[in-house]
Order: sequence, then C-alpha cells, then structure tokens
Amino acid sequence: MAECGECGPGYKTPLDAMKGPREKIIYLPCIYRNTGINKPDYLATVDVDPESPCYSQVIHRLPMPNVNDELHHSGWNTCSSSFGDVSKKRNRLILPSLISSRIYVVDVGTDIRAPRLYKVIEPVDVYWKCSLANPHTTHCLGNGEIMISAIGDPTGNGKGGFILLDGETFEVKGNWEKGNKTPALGYDFWYQPRHNVLMSTEWGVPKIFANGFNPADLKKGHYGRYINMWDWTTHTYLQSIDLGEDSVPLEIRFLHNPDAAEGYVGCALSSAVHRFYKTEKGTWVTEKVIQVPNKKVKGWLLPEMPGLITDILISLDDRFLYFSNWAHGDLRQYDISNTRKPKLVGQVFLGGSITRGGPVTVLEDPELQCPPEPFVIKGKKVAGGPQMIQLSLDGKRLYVTTSLYSGWDKQFYPDLIKEGSVMLQIDVDTEKGGLAVNKNFLVDFGKEPHGPVLAHEVRYPGGDCSSDIWV
Repeated sequence: MAECGECGPGYKTPLDAMKGPREKIIYLPCIYRNTGINKPDYLATVDVDPESPCYSQVIHRLPMPNVNDELHHSGWNTCSSSFGDVSKKRNRLILPSLISSRIYVVDVGTDIRAPRLYKVIEPVDVYWKCSLANPHTTHCLGNGEIMISAIGDPTGNGKGGFILLDGETFEVKGNWEKGNKTPALGYDFWYQPRHNVLMSTEWGVPKIFANGFNPADLKKGHYGRYINMWDWTTHTYLQSIDLGEDSVPLEIRFLHNPDAAEGYVGCALSSAVHRFYKTEKGTWVTEKVIQVPNKKVKGWLLPEMPGLITDILISLDDRFLYFSNWAHGDLRQYDISNTRKPKLVGQVFLGGSITRGGPVTVLEDPELQCPPEPFVIKGKKVAGGPQMIQLSLDGKRLYVTTSLYSGWDKQFYPDLIKEGSVMLQIDVDTEKGGLAVNKNFLVDFGKEPHGPVLAHEVRYPGGDCSSDIWV
C-alpha cells in the first residue's frame, strides 16, 4: 500500500505505483469446468517470493461452493481510483463466474495468504435486477461502487451492459447504463473520467461461444466487431467504431496517465492492435498500429491461423505494450514511446499450435524461417499457449498463464485439458526491451490435489496494471 500517512487504497499516481513493493503472492482462479473433473473452481494463492521456501508453489486453495461456475476474471472492491479516501480498504476480491453468472466476494483482508469466502451473489439477483448475465470484467469506481461488465442476457443471447454492486454490502444495485440504446454484445471495459468516457468491447453471444468456436458464426454476427463509447457522466451509449467482421476485440486498455486520451485494443481473430484516440473535435477514432500476419497451415481449424491476441497490457509508465498470441504461441513486447508507431523489442515463444512435430503443419509463414521448438521448462512440455498476462508494478517481471476459457481450451488445446495449465514468469528488460524466461519458476497446475486444472487471470493483493484506474 502507499506510504503517505493517512491515505486510501492503492497509489496516488501510476508512477508512484511503480515504486511499490515487489509482489510476494498472487491470486488466480482455477477452473474445472470441461475437464471431466466434477469439482468446484477455486481461488489459488501462489507464493512468488524468491526468498520463500514455498517459491512458485500453490500455498492455499479456496474452493467455491458450486460446480461449473467458470471463474474467469477478477477485480477489487476498491483501488487507486479511491486513493485519498481513508475509509476504503482493498480487502475484498470480486470473482464473477462467466457461465453460472454467480458472483463471489472473497475476503483477502483477514488473512492475505489464505482468503476466505465472504458473500455469494446468486444469478437470480443479477437476472432480475439488471436483466444481464455472464459477468466478465470488474472495476472499482471512485465513488465506492463496483462495476462489472456483462456479455449476455439471462437467456444466453448477447447484451452489452454493466452491473453495479454496493461497495460495502455487495448487494446488486442495478444497471450502470441508462437509456434505451445499448450494444448487442459486451466483454471488457475501461473508463477515463477526465475525458468523460467509458469504452467497452465485444466477444460474442454466450450460448454460441459456450462450447467452442465455429467460424460460420462470424458471418451470422454472433461475434464482436465494435468498440463502444459511453458518456461517463450520463451513463449513455454514444457511438461505436467498427473494427471489421473478423476482428473480435477483447481486452481494452487506456494509457495509465489519467490525462491521456488514447489507448489500445487487441483484436483476437484479426490479430491486430488498434490505437484509439480522441480527436480535436472531441470524437473518438481508431487506427491499426500492429498487425500479426496469419500463417498458412494444414491440420488446423482454418487454412490460415491468426495469432489470436487474447490479452494485452500497458506498463504503468506507459512505455511498453505487451500482448499474447495464444494460437501462434508467442508473447510480445512493444516500445510505445511513439504511441502511433509501436516498435517490437521483445518476443518469446511459450508453446502454441505451430511448434515443430505437432499436429499442425505450417505451409507459409511471413515471419519465421522455421517452426519454434516445443516449450519445455523443468522437464515439462507446456501445452497451450501464452494467454493471460500480468506485469509487476516495477515492470520487470511478467507472469503468464496458458488457459483461455475451458470450452475453447478443449477445442484448440485438448492436451491442456488433460495436463492442466501452467504459470510462468518472464524477465523483462525495461531499458532496451527484451523478454527472457525465468527457468527457475514454474507453477504446474497439472499436479493439483484433485487433478489437472485450468488457471486463468493473475491478481496481486496490492493492485496491478489491469485492475487499477487513476482518476
């Protein structure tokens, strides 16, 4: 926490956050849905302190009281948006369930290393009070409320909207959005009050993507193609920007500087990163600044394999952009000192679908001379590809997990279901750029007590690059 005498949670500025203490433990949800193991998902606590005898080990597991929830992303009850409010504490982790629509509130304040369940918000509360379902991204708001984006409605159709929780009681208060106009789809979001804007993205129709990806559903409009702009003050939907039928824009990030009127969105299927920015006229526009070329292949779902950009991050000093290509298997670092012209400065392969000797044959590759070797660490051949990423506050360590979503893991990486996912740690060169695998760090979720499990998004108790927003 910030050392400033009397202050609220988090840090005053992103640059102050970079001076925060090194992470010692990590929380991440572990999913059993679609693995054939009929056990509840759980929240794992992992020791990441290199001085600890339990380094890179799971030291605690908090099982949920239900099965088949599909825990996914998580967020905080309060964060740096409430800095200065001494009445607030970052002591509850909000865990929405992507499939069951249940929302768990976890007490991480009583015992930081051994979280305990604090409250369960049942799906019926979300259905009746918001007419929403499939909650995804959680952000704390400066006014003390908690906001969660939704992907669908209670019948499994797509619907873009936001659930508001009371920050003290965790009761469902209703919808954040106002007015009759809303996007057809939802997914991730970020807000920037100084520019009176909230931006949201789109994945797909829940009942369509629930058990796998069918390319034919793109033509039917079942997958996202827009980023959506909202008026932060009035909570009304303003405009959308079309990024293309095959785009599927997922994670969206503003620069951390709260004065910044720009950011980036990663598009999974088109494997492009678009910069969005505010014009002098006050409108928002986009420009494509990174394109990962497809590879012509044999033995895969499509004749051309996209990189499948599934997660992106920006360092707290707004200098580097990171993203994962879940299908190709590489993790990338770009220098964004010139935000319009990102420069590739680091790349490492951590598995993927194009490795030598695998079921996919690469026929034509605009980037590589030969397929990468299978990724092996501590004697384990890693299944899947780099997916969720989280950067240390100082920007020097990048944590990576390999599971996207159980229904798609099962389709694209069946070995991942059988062997479980992993968490890796990548050392980052913050001077010139560059990525290198820490060969001493491996959390093998294939060796969990109840069998292989799928570990997903990483959170630090003190906040991180994708959970804190400065206002």
